[in-house]
Amino acid sequence: MNIKHSVKDRFLKYVQIDTQSDPSSTKYPTTEKQKDLGRLLVSELHEIGIKDAEMDEFGVIYATIPSTTDKEVPVLCFCSHMDTSPDCSGTNVKPIVHSNYQGQDLVLPDDTAQIIKESEHPDLKQQHGNDIVTASGTTLLGADNKSGIAAIMDAAAHLVANPDIKHGKIRILFTPDEEVGKGVDNVNIEKLGAAFGYTVDGETLGSIENETFSADGAKVVINGISSHPGFAKGKLVNATKIAGEILAALPKTEYSPETTEGKEGFIHPVSVNGIADQTTILFILRDFSEEGLQHKRDLLHQVVNSVLEKWPNARAEVTISQQYRNMKDVLDKVPNVTEYALQAIARTGIQPKQQSIRGGTDGSRLSFIGLPCPNLFAGEHAFHSKHEWVSVQDMEKAAETLVHLATIWEENS
Repeated sequence: MNIKHSVKDRFLKYVQIDTQSDPSSTKYPTTEKQKDLGRLLVSELHEIGIKDAEMDEFGVIYATIPSTTDKEVPVLCFCSHMDTSPDCSGTNVKPIVHSNYQGQDLVLPDDTAQIIKESEHPDLKQQHGNDIVTASGTTLLGADNKSGIAAIMDAAAHLVANPDIKHGKIRILFTPDEEVGKGVDNVNIEKLGAAFGYTVDGETLGSIENETFSADGAKVVINGISSHPGFAKGKLVNATKIAGEILAALPKTEYSPETTEGKEGFIHPVSVNGIADQTTILFILRDFSEEGLQHKRDLLHQVVNSVLEKWPNARAEVTISQQYRNMKDVLDKVPNVTEYALQAIARTGIQPKQQSIRGGTDGSRLSFIGLPCPNLFAGEHAFHSKHEWVSVQDMEKAAETLVHLATIWEENS
């Protein structure tokens, strides 16, 4: 496909804008700085000829690539998220392009202890001769998900500049706060007006993910009894110690992120906060099936109740909240959504890979509010870390996949 790619320059610009989201914020978006990137994207969309591009008060961006066909084609949505993970700093990102990568260790200059090694990143073995982008060693890169944004922008620029390419109406959706689980909280699905969607937020070249974890959050609030430590004998019931016992009682060789892979789920404590009087533990529960998720809910209750038996004067409350569900349940009912994506990837000359994701995307929730939405590769690797990297050529292939996808839907309508 003869595309005059802009994806590299766009990506290098986007990652230098700090868009880290904040899980403790009650605002939407959780950080105003996400709108800094949003304003730039709206301006760039206007420049390429998409005049209806807008960002609403919540930081959600909507834009339209008009149809170029007389056929009635289902409206598609291409979606990526603007925020970066709270797990690693996104301030003052300095992207570095390692041209013509040949398998060498990539020593990051601002912290030379940060070394990206091919032996630890197997996908690098497929990147020889390509241009690898990393951060400088003190921050994440932001390829998750600015590589997806750059690919969508690249594809949009090509489609608008080439109206002879036949496709239906395409809606562009850029969201804030995906990394903190709020990415589609204020998406107006009626305003979006799309029938099917594709998030561009995946990893390995050629991959499409039509299955995610099902996810719950759990909050365990432990109430102890406070007492002056000098006069505490027989009175003090220390909630922090009880929390420690609950964590220690969790399975050590299974049901944790560090011991599972593939289709295995887990119970993962993500934070502990409190004092002797009251301590709160937050967990995430993950599994690919509802039965597996229920087992993990039951197991957490059993662990808490077992520990509390040793502390008769303490109380604990376990609250479970739904986060998202496996989008495969929706996508299996519309198999052409995935099939057309596999065809689009193949048309770029890549062997498509259909797989599951041990996580979730905006597409997980979009699928359950009326927009079936698998996840396409964007080339991002080692996300949420200082070792994050992406290949320029992978991002270009992601953009080409989107163009092919638009034409395949038109051909089959």
